[in-house]
Amino acid sequence: MKKHSQLLVFWLIATLSSQSILAQFKFSNLFGGKEKPRKNRIFEPTSTVSLGFGTSSYYGDLSPYSRIVQSTFNGMRWNANFNFTRQISPTVGIRFGLTWARISGDDSFMNGVSGYEANFMRNLHFRNDIKELSIVGQYDLVRTERSYLRREQIIPYIFGGIAVFAHDPVARPDSSIYQSRDWVRLQPLNTEGQGLPGYATPYSLISVSFPVGFGVRYKLNPNWDLGFELGFRYTLTDYLDDAGGNYADPNDLVAKSPLSRDMGNRTLERFAANRGIDRKQGVANYLTSQGLYDPASGLDPFTVVTSVQGFSDRTDQRGSPKYNDAYMLTTFKLIYHIPGKIRCPVIR
Repeated sequence: MKKHSQLLVFWLIATLSSQSILAQFKFSNLFGGKEKPRKNRIFEPTSTVSLGFGTSSYYGDLSPYSRIVQSTFNGMRWNANFNFTRQISPTVGIRFGLTWARISGDDSFMNGVSGYEANFMRNLHFRNDIKELSIVGQYDLVRTERSYLRREQIIPYIFGGIAVFAHDPVARPDSSIYQSRDWVRLQPLNTEGQGLPGYATPYSLISVSFPVGFGVRYKLNPNWDLGFELGFRYTLTDYLDDAGGNYADPNDLVAKSPLSRDMGNRTLERFAANRGIDRKQGVANYLTSQGLYDPASGLDPFTVVTSVQGFSDRTDQRGSPKYNDAYMLTTFKLIYHIPGKIRCPVIR
């Protein structure tokens, strides 16, 4: 019994002692004890602005996903962008961006490429200027404690979000028929019959994309960073290139205008209108493979046929609806950290 009493007394003393220590610890926290420095580690939200320039690449019917490397470089163009970012935590930021990107594609790059002879025969090309407004979440893989002034020298990050953009594909007409080589807007021409009786409605020139990607920021000095970023945009449209459905009946298109008919089906043009490449040999090879042309005849392949099977009926595909179009941007940018509130020294 005495032994049990001693154990009970020991337990009570230990419990009271621990409670006393805990109380003192909490009390010291309230009045500036050991935890006071933690207040200095509270993150201070900050903002940045950036200006960037880089490249743009398009993926779709005229630059197939299946040839990702070639598609990235064949039609590479440019982009420029301005961003405002609000860093709301040590790792998370919200970014608002304005981007102008030019993309392009051309079937003439498929000349002599095995498995893509039909793409070359189709002979479409386009250019499109995309004006994009985006909002994305940005996650830094390295924390910034308290202030941007204490950020690490190198900060990699990933991002994802949503964007709305305006676009308007254009192309050059056949110079052997039309004297001007000026770029012509394609959507109003209804090249696949859109808007005509019995056809689909015209595609919208406003669409949505989903930007995802990664980047890295390098600290130049307390207020300036140099950044590099790669971002992929998958869109909700299949008509960045004006090709996404079937061919229209040329008689229906000519009722719209001769230019609509000629821009809708370009298979028998002698030259690739944008790059100026002579297509004679490539067309002769394709027609020969289809049993439509005898190279021994010495005849001009463009005079042998007036239409090519697979490129003339309303059931023939002009563009594949399997995947929507996409574009990728690479950007080098200069980033400025906007200084926060300036604290005045305390007068003692």
